[in-house]
Amino acid sequence: MAKDKMNKKSASRIQSHADKTGKNEEFKSRSQSAADKNEKH
Repeated sequence: MAKDKMNKKSASRIQSHADKTGKNEEFKSRSQSAADKNEKH
């Protein structure tokens, strides 16, 4: 299990990479959702 929680910067990086490669499309929304949830706490 990961030690670091997802943050907005990481989610943005994941989304950018997914857009460039066309892979991990389903993970983009999950990463953004996790970042939003983690930053509220």
